[in-house]
Amino acid sequence: MIKCKECQINPAANFIGICAECLRKASNSESLVNIHESVRERFDLPKLPPHAEAGIRCSLCANNCRMGNGDIGFCGLHYNRAGKRAHRYSTHTALSYMYLDLLPTNCCATWFCQGSKEPGYNLAVFFYGCNFNCLFCQNASHKNLSGATVVTEDEMVAAAIDSRVRCVCFFGGSPEPQLPFSLRVARRIIKESNNNKHICWEWNGCGNPKLVKKAAEMAADSGGTVKFDLKAYHPNICRALCGVDNQQAFRNFQMLAEEFPRTGILTATTLLVPFYIDQQEVESIVKFIANFNSDIPYSLLIFSPHFYLHDLPVTPKWQVNKCYSVACQYLERVHLGNKHLLYFS
Repeated sequence: MIKCKECQINPAANFIGICAECLRKASNSESLVNIHESVRERFDLPKLPPHAEAGIRCSLCANNCRMGNGDIGFCGLHYNRAGKRAHRYSTHTALSYMYLDLLPTNCCATWFCQGSKEPGYNLAVFFYGCNFNCLFCQNASHKNLSGATVVTEDEMVAAAIDSRVRCVCFFGGSPEPQLPFSLRVARRIIKESNNNKHICWEWNGCGNPKLVKKAAEMAADSGGTVKFDLKAYHPNICRALCGVDNQQAFRNFQMLAEEFPRTGILTATTLLVPFYIDQQEVESIVKFIANFNSDIPYSLLIFSPHFYLHDLPVTPKWQVNKCYSVACQYLERVHLGNKHLLYFS
């Protein structure tokens, strides 16, 4: 951790170099993505979402990559091969792995969701690849695409309809780059289990709105949840921390809040990155959520040093207290996750 290179006063992550206040004041937000170039190079991923004028468009997420011949999409999973869209995986397969979590599991909805009240297991489905580049990523193994395991639709469906499994959670990485696959699998799980499994998604929320709505419909029909990771509210802070803009997440959240007002499927989380996701960010996020329904469950998560923000501390208690207090002013159900980490703050 260092002093901000701009104001020379506030603390900043060494890798970012600029504090939250100076990020909010920055006029050239596009330059903030340059922070991520070395991270992308390390994993042999494109520095930026490609936007070739005559490229093939991928519309699975808000990056809206337009891939020229030989270009790779920002997530690393889709590319242009001789003028045709190609993928790292074949039809009816995904780069993913699965494991069973005994319920109640450690997912972010455990404190309120129906599945965690039932005996059995959660089938956790981890997807490789992501449409973000979070410097604090706790699952950065999703970037190791060359070593990713391949799972077929049939294998995933068979694992899900096992009598021990009560719920299925698609996460990662983030499901958006492989969302059509998870939608097909979810549809089959609901059908082949006679709608006896809860279907859940945990994502950054910046997926194609039409696909996001289809996922929410299946979560609503099956008694599952849709968790949005609302990482930041100010675009500059999100670009610095995550490499891309997250405004589509808020638009998608609004869409689902309006489309499914009484289903109880929606929930959101925010990781309290020290000195960046502060009271001002949290207040903006919770005011946004409360505008639709103040009863939507919301979790604040304690930060632990990871990946390229390893020089930051565990979220300080004073920051946690301020953020929790302001969240409770607007929302009825606020939860604090990873509380055990406060012993190290």
